[in-house]
Amino acid sequence: MLESEQLNVFLKQDINRISRIHRNQKDKSEVVMEQYKKEFIEFMIDCNVLKFGDFVTKSGRKTPFFVNTGFYRTGSQLKRLGEYYAKAIHDTYGDDFDVLFGPAYKGIPISVVTAIAYSELYGKEIRYCSDRKEEKDHGADKGSFLGSKLKDGDRVVMIEDVTTSGKSMEETVPKVRSAADVEIVGLMVSLNRMEVGKGGEKSALDEIQEEYGFKANAIVSMADVVEYLYNKECNGKVVIDDTIKTAIDEYYKQYGAK
Repeated sequence: MLESEQLNVFLKQDINRISRIHRNQKDKSEVVMEQYKKEFIEFMIDCNVLKFGDFVTKSGRKTPFFVNTGFYRTGSQLKRLGEYYAKAIHDTYGDDFDVLFGPAYKGIPISVVTAIAYSELYGKEIRYCSDRKEEKDHGADKGSFLGSKLKDGDRVVMIEDVTTSGKSMEETVPKVRSAADVEIVGLMVSLNRMEVGKGGEKSALDEIQEEYGFKANAIVSMADVVEYLYNKECNGKVVIDDTIKTAIDEYYKQYGAK
């Protein structure tokens, strides 16, 4: 009888141990980074869009990383960029939208290449639209917008490179909403810098979501970048070593979003 009871205890312990292992494996599988995100991080490094070192921003802030999406310059680079945006938008917002809106200036080519990629990858025709910095007063396409006209009932995904203060949304969201009775589904940027926005506490993406009432997401975050690249070779070179990692950690202690 005693042996039977001991056997039951051992069996229960084994079952509990197996259950814990299963839960841990499941938890790990849920946080595995998607392959296209890993590729996008390497793509930013390859294109010199994302750099690490000692930089100073326009505001005079010292930063250990620098992002300049103006380095996407060739046809093949822009094609791949559109594909990464399309995959992230598809994963985040699905297919239930009609227009990609890219604020001038960098949002213009991004919206175009993403619309092309969406058609090729998912077989859905998405229209593109962008605003002009200066209104055109002549020709068949005169007005404040490029590309497709916004129509009542359109569901719109806003798309741009990076957002540090949310200023572009401040300028373009009113334009989009006044052009037609549209629903803005959300915003997609390439990189969430995870820095404090205008309010000094939340990130710019969180502030946008709170202020305008639509979701704001990024293909990857700086946390993703650090996790993937830390002490890992990229093109034969470790991009984020212990020194850079320490500098990034210190930077976010001072400027990171709460």
